Amino acid sequence: MVKQKNIRNFAIIAHIDHGKSTLADRFIERSTGYDERKFSDQMLDSMELEKERGITIKAKAVRLNYTFNSEEYVLNLIDTPGHVDFAYEVAKSLKACEGAILLVDASQGVEAQTVANFYLTLDTNLKVIPVLNKIDLPGSDVERTKTQLEEIFGFKRDEMLTVSAKEGTGVKDVIEAVIRQIPPPEGNPDMPLKAMLFDSLYDSYKGVVLFLRIFDGTLLPGDTILLMHQDVRYKVDEIGAFLPHAIKVNSLSCGEVGFIGCNIKDPMAVDVGDTVTLSKNPTKEPFKGYKKLPPMVFCGIFPSTPKDYAVLRGAIEKLRLSDPSFVYEPDNLGSLGYGFRCGFLGMLHMEVITERLEREFDLSLILTAPNVMYEVKTKKGEIKKIDSPHHLPDPTYIEQVYEPFVRAFVVTPVEGMEPLCDLSKSRRGQFINMEYLGKDRLNLTFELPLSEIIVDFYDKIKSLTKGYASLDYEFIGYRPTEIVKVDILFNRNQVEAFSLLVHKDKAETKSRAVVSKLRELLPRQMFEVHIQASIGSRVVASEKIGAMKKNVTAKCYGGDISRKRKLWEKQKKGKQKMKQLGNVNVPQEAFLEVLRM
Repeated sequence: MVKQKNIRNFAIIAHIDHGKSTLADRFIERSTGYDERKFSDQMLDSMELEKERGITIKAKAVRLNYTFNSEEYVLNLIDTPGHVDFAYEVAKSLKACEGAILLVDASQGVEAQTVANFYLTLDTNLKVIPVLNKIDLPGSDVERTKTQLEEIFGFKRDEMLTVSAKEGTGVKDVIEAVIRQIPPPEGNPDMPLKAMLFDSLYDSYKGVVLFLRIFDGTLLPGDTILLMHQDVRYKVDEIGAFLPHAIKVNSLSCGEVGFIGCNIKDPMAVDVGDTVTLSKNPTKEPFKGYKKLPPMVFCGIFPSTPKDYAVLRGAIEKLRLSDPSFVYEPDNLGSLGYGFRCGFLGMLHMEVITERLEREFDLSLILTAPNVMYEVKTKKGEIKKIDSPHHLPDPTYIEQVYEPFVRAFVVTPVEGMEPLCDLSKSRRGQFINMEYLGKDRLNLTFELPLSEIIVDFYDKIKSLTKGYASLDYEFIGYRPTEIVKVDILFNRNQVEAFSLLVHKDKAETKSRAVVSKLRELLPRQMFEVHIQASIGSRVVASEKIGAMKKNVTAKCYGGDISRKRKLWEKQKKGKQKMKQLGNVNVPQEAFLEVLRM
């Protein structure tokens, strides 16, 4: 058993694509006892979706054994995501650590999430080790990046380390800096058990698997634990750790990180951030738990076939277990049937969740257009939260509508300032502040409506600055706005899945774009289809798709014209009847294309 003074708990934090997972690979290779036959690149990115996209979605914990100065050390490493949508994963991971490696790409320099992650470490009073990565690239500028770290964060040059995670250069120095500089965990192994549940996942054989960081006491197989926030008790069947593959261990003691299995079958019975203690000898004070992040983006998720509703419910419950920032509630749309109204931290978060539902649970899904959460003050003085167009009250009952605003921080080269200010202005944004990060980079601050940035704002920023700018944002509250509901009608029948909440100034432009796109996407029917966009009773955009042609007089050779006229008249009446009674077939691609708009 390793001494408590030889344990180090730390995370690797950085902006997206600065090399966190590659550095974690090099750490694993230099640890003792790892199995070379099971090694693969991006070892901790175990999800198929993570390997495909080349990003970390879930924070991963791994225990590494390392020998330094003839002593055995245990390094509990957490590899964290870098994208702003998964900042929640970073925040909860840091609660289980005493230190962090702040990794910066020497060719890109300090970016938006670098700044955001640094301030997260300050909030949790962690020891931070600054490390410059990708020094092997021809475009790397180590001196410029060191100057940025010095000027922005106040690091001293002699405490900055340089590595090439790809080639393995300098990794040994970083590991030894972790051992020397990050303090060992505090706590008393003889005190009552006090552990934080910092993550969980659902295993079809073991049920819910709990990931714990032990702060006080010791946990053994057969112990009965108490989840203090939920006030439920379970017997511990299995205790283990990741090396990086799961192995069983005899116990988890003060300062250690591992997992336990308690045969918990209900995914809803577990709350990440809960305090775990022993039922017979509980700790006095539970942890406060994690600060809940409010969802920013909402959309409806519906199964393509109604019989898959029960499968979708079970799948969403299991995903929610490992991702508490994902929220949902049952919903019903006449055109799509039963499904769920879901909340996400951003568009990438929404894409990842829906793709995981389709891949891991073999589901075919239809999504409604994404919206943000609005607040509506009625003329009776009531405040209602609206996350869907069909929940918006009639305009005659509305006193005022409020929409969420964010403060956006854009780190950009100096030449990107003017186009970015123009972009912000076109999205109803307001320029707030500018500060220099070194000689050639700026941190621009804007205040914008959240609805204007959730879909393509990040892509636009990248294209305007040739890929050099980066974005971070924080919610700052609700402000008055003018929002209207745009309804899409097929042959005067409203299709609620396509309804939109849009700012008054952009309603007509958006309506014409959607109607025009639907005309391209909808297949021709046996009857004429009118596609319209309306705001209240006023039609603001209209397109028509002609009926499929069928030559009903093809078999009539010569003869009396009245015979042909009768057939044409019969066909005309039949098409009118179909137009009144027929349902317009909307392919799933149409929903997805309109969603992308």
